Amino acid sequence: MISHEPDPQTIVYFKNRYMPLAGAQVGILTHALNYGTGVFEGIRGYWNAAEDAMMLVRPFEHYERWRSNARILGIDIPALPEALCDITAELCLRNGFTTDIYVRPLAFKAAQRVGVSPDGNDAFAIAAMPFGVYLDSEKGLHAGVSAWRRVEDNAIPGRAKICGAYVNSALATADAKRSGFDEAIFLSENGHVAEGATCNIFLVRGGRLITPGASDNILEGITRASVMTLAHDLGIPVIERSIDRSELYIADEIFFTGTAVEIAPVTKVDHRPVGDASIGPITGTLRQLYHDATRGSLRAYRHWIHPVPVHEPALR
Repeated sequence: MISHEPDPQTIVYFKNRYMPLAGAQVGILTHALNYGTGVFEGIRGYWNAAEDAMMLVRPFEHYERWRSNARILGIDIPALPEALCDITAELCLRNGFTTDIYVRPLAFKAAQRVGVSPDGNDAFAIAAMPFGVYLDSEKGLHAGVSAWRRVEDNAIPGRAKICGAYVNSALATADAKRSGFDEAIFLSENGHVAEGATCNIFLVRGGRLITPGASDNILEGITRASVMTLAHDLGIPVIERSIDRSELYIADEIFFTGTAVEIAPVTKVDHRPVGDASIGPITGTLRQLYHDATRGSLRAYRHWIHPVPVHEPALR
């Protein structure tokens, strides 16, 4: 995993205005900091030099999901997805980004006090920063099944990017790294494969894609949905069902999907090779298609892209 630390002078959107990241501060008693009461999102933007434009990938869908998931915690985000897309475009322009970026929207309970009961003091912020490879998967990843189980929907809903829930991912990731793995794989409490610590998971068996369904406490990923669309258009069957741990060891191919990880092939699980321990043909094909689609190169998927031309006047 590669660290991406933004410049403190990067312009972000905070408290309904644009300001340098260094000035976007919260107090140590902020409810979200103490109790994890926040919901975040992640949006990729890819620089397309040929069009002199930043290609934001499915920002409208991300902002729709963000606003919907925030309701689980009773957080109100007053801006509509269209306005949030405009704010994101403005951040691209103000920062003059001409490289790939990652956008981090965050909505949170903002009261500064001690007491777990939340109130209606809500806030949100959006930050964008240069961002490259999250997991270096060019030669395939080695994943390990985690001893930590995926959080249950009736405890902390996994379908929402709730800040406090990511302690679950942090614990699993730390253990995976100490054990020499690139990424962790969660099992649900009933022993079925759920997802990676920071990403969804797909298996290939007999020419078909298999992925856990929403009832296995997964994040309902937008990249996951994009990959399912690409597979459908290629005529590759996609099956959503529960997956046993042992199926990881007999799969023909495995890959992770997510905004940050994109499509990341897995060539070993728990020290066992996946297939012949190389990047499989279906994974490779989907990976290339996804790369081209998210850079705005494929007309059929151009509707996924929100281009921000660098010469466009800032949205005031």
